[in-house]
Amino acid sequence: MSDKNKRHQVIREIVSAKTVASQEELRRQLAKRGWDVTQSTLSRDLRELRLARIPDTQGHSRYAFSDSTGNDEELAQLERMLPQLLTAAEGVQVLVVARTIKSGAQPVAEALDQLEWPDVAGTIAGDDTVLIICRSTEGRERVLKKLRAYLRTT
Repeated sequence: MSDKNKRHQVIREIVSAKTVASQEELRRQLAKRGWDVTQSTLSRDLRELRLARIPDTQGHSRYAFSDSTGNDEELAQLERMLPQLLTAAEGVQVLVVARTIKSGAQPVAEALDQLEWPDVAGTIAGDDTVLIICRSTEGRERVLKKLRAYLRTT
């Protein structure tokens, strides 16, 4: 087993065993187990393992595994998640700014990346805001229409 595979296994064990709220906390847990990793390596590992920060019931966030299987059920699951997290969306030129509940931006960006909408070139997520870069202004309008259909009503 390669070092990367061993490190991934340790990350899986840590996240499965305890609530991990941040990359820094996960990095410290890895260091306790003898793995000194950089932030960029850890970010890449999280992406490869399909780990995302999701909000919990108390309004905090934690890392959790995506239940992705690459099929229609995955897409349906992602689409069911969007109304729980999205609160607003507005656009300008080829950009869309999507607002989410606190700690909701990462899972929304991950969902949009996995849904692979053809009009979306990429996403950048903060804590409660996702910047969506569209391929055209027409594409922006189509993305806005889709997002507004998912907007949270409570």
